Amino acid sequence: MLFSLALIFLCGLILGSVFQKLKLPNLLGMLITGIVLGPYALNLLSPNILAISTDLRQIALIIILTRAGLVLDIKDLLKVGRPAILMCFVPACFEIIGMIIIAPKLLGISVIEAAIMGTVIAAVSPAVIVPKMLKLMEGRYGTNKSIPQLIMAGASVDDVFVIVLFTAFIGLAGGAQISALSFAKIPVAIILGLTVGVVCGIVLSFFFKRAHIRDSGKVIIILSISFLLVTIEHSLNDIVGFSGLLAVMSMGAALQKQSLEVSKRLSGKFSKLWVGAEVLLFVLVGATINIKYTIAAGVSTILVILGVLIFRVLGVYTCMIKTKLSQKERAFCMIAYTPKATVQAAIGSIPLALGLSCGNIVLTVAVLSILITAPIGAFAIDITYKKLLKKEEDCVDKNTSL
Repeated sequence: MLFSLALIFLCGLILGSVFQKLKLPNLLGMLITGIVLGPYALNLLSPNILAISTDLRQIALIIILTRAGLVLDIKDLLKVGRPAILMCFVPACFEIIGMIIIAPKLLGISVIEAAIMGTVIAAVSPAVIVPKMLKLMEGRYGTNKSIPQLIMAGASVDDVFVIVLFTAFIGLAGGAQISALSFAKIPVAIILGLTVGVVCGIVLSFFFKRAHIRDSGKVIIILSISFLLVTIEHSLNDIVGFSGLLAVMSMGAALQKQSLEVSKRLSGKFSKLWVGAEVLLFVLVGATINIKYTIAAGVSTILVILGVLIFRVLGVYTCMIKTKLSQKERAFCMIAYTPKATVQAAIGSIPLALGLSCGNIVLTVAVLSILITAPIGAFAIDITYKKLLKKEEDCVDKNTSL
């Protein structure tokens, strides 16, 4: 296992930096590292590492979402209002509808199989989007209209919506009935996740003010509570909807609201943790990719992915109707809401494992959606944000001159 970890970190960092120097997203280098080292290529990673891959990826996701919460100003998010709520589910709905329309014709699958496929690839990746939005917030790009906050929050919530739909459609394909209770889990999961997270953040703030603990100790406490929140989600899955990841992010936001100085220091600590967690996350995502399915995929599979992305872009544009965002800013939101990775890696193989006839094609589409959208989406964000978004200092200067 130690040898595997050494390979993951050393090769991931090296190849990531090579791609960065080539002006390409470093995550592409990390994904390729995982593909090469993984069980479907050189098979150099220990089975023990692969067995706990899901948990390790979850830890990495918790780290970046906690950091996001620590810098997320709730006031900025409330300013956005309606679009922030719509971004949580409208683009995903558009993409699923697009899959139901396109996939049966191009791939010869049934409507319910297309719905399953749609839910697998409809979720955007917080692991790709959140670090990019944090970078924009640090550079003050688009922050005058809370654009990075809008995208970051939506990306963190739409996973909940999509996974509930995925579970419902899987049950329907297996002969089960979809009840209203299944869909009721969505708002319950969001509200309960937000509430529990905020309460935890307030309690932590109260505790940190009265107990003398080093920042590194506070990081360990926050991570431990985050792990418990995600564990609670899995434990309550059959009882009530609860979003552990949303609770993690809202806990950080509540802590930031209560203790600004502490949250700034902790955000710095979590940003350092992300250096290693990022490598671990994307290399292990790459290791889940079976290149055989990718090679076997035809042009029609790629056309399906590109086709439903058009539906997603239309969904994002719909969320922006009657907002004060300019056309350039709306275009950036559409670009930023395309990368896929973590959810597709997590659930893409489930239909195949359950023995569904669409299992192979769903896995193929999931793999291709990661390989196409994650690097291209990340690259597009990097090369467009300075052109499409205004830097907040620029806006202040213009307002002052007026």
